[in-house]
Amino acid sequence: MFVTGRVARTAAAVLCALLVAGACSSGDDDPAPEPTGLIAATTMRGALLQAADIGPTWQPPAQSPDPNQLVSICGGTSTPPPVPPGGEVVAASFVDEGEKGAQTLDQTALVYGDPSAAQAAQAALRAVADGCKADVSVPATVNDEKSEPAYTETVEIKTLDESGWSGFVVIRHKKYEPKHPGTADTAVAVLSSRNVVLVDAYALYQLNNASTSPNFATDWPKLVGSVVQRVG
Repeated sequence: MFVTGRVARTAAAVLCALLVAGACSSGDDDPAPEPTGLIAATTMRGALLQAADIGPTWQPPAQSPDPNQLVSICGGTSTPPPVPPGGEVVAASFVDEGEKGAQTLDQTALVYGDPSAAQAAQAALRAVADGCKADVSVPATVNDEKSEPAYTETVEIKTLDESGWSGFVVIRHKKYEPKHPGTADTAVAVLSSRNVVLVDAYALYQLNNASTSPNFATDWPKLVGSVVQRVG
């Protein structure tokens, strides 16, 4: 239904071992100093996680994502939004495929010339999120490009603040029909700081399992936090 290959693993344990200690801290550390100045594209390029940072089974996708299009925010059959214009795009995407499911990580940093442009871009993406339906039902799709059972998907939007970056996260939960048990949980975080908007999407797909992975709720914040703490 989704993928074939190795057994999918969660990212949390590898992140705690390989990334900066702040990504897995208890939250008792002193507050970070208030950042100043603009963030360069080279800084964001170095901050985005690479496959070696996440784990040995992660690798770039077989087909590179369209640099002019972001990941789907609303899910279902909604069209993924285009990249808000005016900024430089820095992106890195990786997958971990397995016999029981898969994980994907899509990171896109939009680097603008000034904070106002970044704020406008984030507002445009928030408008897309605000237009998402809370619940959708999608019939089975079988064609030359896709074979997917019928499913229902819920969407929830939450405010998000992480190490001086602020914005929102869209949490999606997809559940397939009983005769094809499986789930897909996705978190799309849209955060901004100074002149940059970060769109960080983590998805966890499970085959033959109708329950949400207990690690999903802790894994996606660690992945996002690891990036923004690298920026400083």
